[in-house]
Amino acid sequence: MLVLFETAAGYAIFKVLDESKLQEVDSIWKEFETPEKANKVVKLKHFEKFQDTTEALAAATALVEGKISKNLKKVLKKIAAKEAHEQLAIADAKLGGVIKDKVNLSCVHNTMVAELMRGIRNQIDGLVAGLSTREMSAMSLGLAHSLSRYKLKFSPDKVDTMIVQAISLLDDLDKELNNYIMRCREWYGWHFPELGKIITDNLAYCKCVCAVGDRVNFATFDLSEYLPEEVEAEVKAAAEISMGTEVSEEDINNILHLCDQVIEISEYRTQLYDYLKNRMMAIAPNLTVLVGELVGARLIAHAGSLLNLAKHPASTVQILGAEKALFRALKTKKDTPKYGLIYHASLVGQTTPKNKGKISRMLAAKAALAIRYDALGEDTNAQLGAETRAKLEARLRNLEEKGLRRISGTGKALARADKYQHKSEVRTYDPSGDSTLPSVPKKRKFEEVEQEEQPVAVKEKKAKKPKIMEIEAEEEPEEVEKTPKKKKKKSKVKVEEEEQAEEEPSTSTAEPSKKKKKKKKVKQEEEEED
Repeated sequence: MLVLFETAAGYAIFKVLDESKLQEVDSIWKEFETPEKANKVVKLKHFEKFQDTTEALAAATALVEGKISKNLKKVLKKIAAKEAHEQLAIADAKLGGVIKDKVNLSCVHNTMVAELMRGIRNQIDGLVAGLSTREMSAMSLGLAHSLSRYKLKFSPDKVDTMIVQAISLLDDLDKELNNYIMRCREWYGWHFPELGKIITDNLAYCKCVCAVGDRVNFATFDLSEYLPEEVEAEVKAAAEISMGTEVSEEDINNILHLCDQVIEISEYRTQLYDYLKNRMMAIAPNLTVLVGELVGARLIAHAGSLLNLAKHPASTVQILGAEKALFRALKTKKDTPKYGLIYHASLVGQTTPKNKGKISRMLAAKAALAIRYDALGEDTNAQLGAETRAKLEARLRNLEEKGLRRISGTGKALARADKYQHKSEVRTYDPSGDSTLPSVPKKRKFEEVEQEEQPVAVKEKKAKKPKIMEIEAEEEPEEVEKTPKKKKKKSKVKVEEEEQAEEEPSTSTAEPSKKKKKKKKVKQEEEEED
């Protein structure tokens, strides 16, 4: 059995002298307690030394990625030509599969091989002649540094860790400055409460307090360096009639020391902001042009690095920073948030509330492209970001003009569209057609007959009028000359004749009803006589 062992100095190939000693895995470490015992188990067959650090880095990188370097391939081919029947013990199973395909050597990887590798590593100085412990440690350290730089793709110009730290420090400074200024205003307010209402700028307030000190000195002190003339006159007038309490010199000194701290922190914050701005333009210029340096830095800090941010889709970039609201909305089954950290970008801020969602979605889509271009592209110019921003601004103007156009009467009428509603005719089944029997029974009661007689009499009276009209209509055509109006009169006559024909059966039905009535009256008279 052969053993492939990788070191920082080169490749070492050992031959196992006694495989019977490797049968018991738990006792293998006893065979490598001393160099003499180790030489009885394994023997160095070939050692391929690296020429320089670059070659060592290329070989180590290939091993990490599960590939075979050129030097290793040559060495294995020589061994395969001489001892093709031997098995090769390796530390990486993935590498073994590649060796078997390329060199046609059967590879072994198990717990016994792992213990054997551990024993060889402990006694490598005694097994490989010409390698001291000092040289081996120096080579290992140099190769480790080179490999770490390669893995991280180290570039001093593109270090986004500095941005993450700078934006975090900037946020902390803002919080501390607010606390310090609130404390300073409250503390000095006991002595001169009117000053806080007159001077609204925090930095100017601290500079004035630091320069003047006691309230009495405001009347004689020149504040033109810190305040405008009108404000200065108001401050001096308020100092003469102030309602504040008197404080000692020691109290004033402590307040002045606090004001000095506020001024120093403000100056450092300005310097840090300039540093962050320059750093963002160097690392992510396109993202900076699109969303600004503060929003871009916060996005990078939230994702961890620029490369991690480049892996996020546009939908994630849009709501980055609003994770709590997102999961709360999903849990309660309500509307999800439309924007996160990207809400503070200038393009989103200058839009109307109605269009904020649309602009944030478009901005996130373009920002995702800009981030990938900055992270993975070779160019460092901001041309892509400038072009994209111009397109977004044009789209924003188009959206706002569209909204303004709809306000006018004509535009509003054109924009109005009725909602589509599906209207279907619902037809109900009529059960009256199922029965063949007449709806009214043949034998009617006496009371019903009396109720029906009244409308019949009315019909008879109405029926007399058309007869008179018929006579008049017949006489008029003889007297009047032949004119186009005759046709109309003839049509009227025909309509009246049809009505008369319809009314005749009604009169006939009325006559038998009269006969029935007479018979009933006769019967009633006979019963009374009896």
